[in-house]
Amino acid sequence: MKNSRELSILLLQTILENKIFASEAKSKIIPHDCPDQAFINMLVQTSLRHLVYIRSIIKTFIRKKLPANAKEASYALILATTEVLYLNTPDYAVINSYVEIIKKNLNKYIAGFINAILRKICTEKERFRKEDCNAFFPQEFRRLLNLSYSKNTVSAIEQASVKEPMLDITVKKGVTIPDSQTLPLGSVRLSNNGNITLIDGYSQGKWWVQDFSSALPVKLIPELKNKKVLDLCSAPGGKTAQLISEGAKVTSVDVSPTRLQRLTENLTRLQLQPENIICADAIKWLEDYEGEKFDIILLDAPCSATGTLRRHPELVHIKNIKDVDTMTKIQKQMLNNIPSVLKTDGLLIYCTCSLSKQEGEQQISEFLHQHPNFQTVLPHLPPELKSLQTTEGWIRILPSHLKDLGGADGFFIAILQKRD
Repeated sequence: MKNSRELSILLLQTILENKIFASEAKSKIIPHDCPDQAFINMLVQTSLRHLVYIRSIIKTFIRKKLPANAKEASYALILATTEVLYLNTPDYAVINSYVEIIKKNLNKYIAGFINAILRKICTEKERFRKEDCNAFFPQEFRRLLNLSYSKNTVSAIEQASVKEPMLDITVKKGVTIPDSQTLPLGSVRLSNNGNITLIDGYSQGKWWVQDFSSALPVKLIPELKNKKVLDLCSAPGGKTAQLISEGAKVTSVDVSPTRLQRLTENLTRLQLQPENIICADAIKWLEDYEGEKFDIILLDAPCSATGTLRRHPELVHIKNIKDVDTMTKIQKQMLNNIPSVLKTDGLLIYCTCSLSKQEGEQQISEFLHQHPNFQTVLPHLPPELKSLQTTEGWIRILPSHLKDLGGADGFFIAILQKRD
């Protein structure tokens, strides 16, 4: 049985080498009954937030890469440095634990090498803490953002993203949550980032987890009562729940059976039921659809998800420009199949949790050019959110926005109306 630090090493290695989300890696590596899940999550997430700086520190002590068969030692060094600098674990506990792991899993010579480096890092830890300038973005991710924003804006995004965000939830009408902050348009923010099932009202289905930015698209739809709504790429169901709560007749479509299972479980807890739940590829489903056209189509398009980097710090290390290019093509196919299933005067709400303008502003500019019978509908925003509106009438949210309220996920939203 691997201990918590061994599991953390394996988890970090799996995320970075396979370029997958932490949640996917955890499902493969961490046992469901592991009692140390909270510690493992905190350790790995913290290491990912500070990985650029930690690697620069380690590089000053290791001039050459460790042998390929000693990769585990590299990840052990990263996590050990994380504990020393950011988790305040006693030096002796860090050194003893990680040296023993390397000795057991590799050999005593590499363990001795790791021991020497860790002792040097511990000796100079106060200097390293003072010199930390919160570098979060590796160069490849910075290049991705530089395609859309100025260097100053990228720097602002970086500084706003390095801190772990608070928990946002959407509550049912009439529900109040103790010790919470109400954000513009009604999202509720909590400082609690622990076990969400222990928060008041969870088991009664009074609320669901949903970031402020993710909740905004549905909140901006002017009228939903009895409207026939198509929620594309709907799982895990936050927006579906919003739509149903406002009286819409919702058809939810998603390609993933696993994610749709989560949607069903979430809606069951919330005591909400859509008209239809369909497991299908959205592009093929739109192409084959022959039923009554929809009043509203919400496309929360598959994307690079770079806007969620506050909650998923691994993103900056696993996503690149190629990922954006791939997702842009899929989004374009989905958008081009929507006009035929939307009623005249119907609304298309397009949104992505991406920071890339290629997946947002540029995507919608091209769609409007190719579909002149669609036009932008200006959203009704309260004064404190007016700064989020672009000159075109769309919405662009960056993690550096809403700083006084604690920030938000990166997001893009466009509301379009189909004309004759």
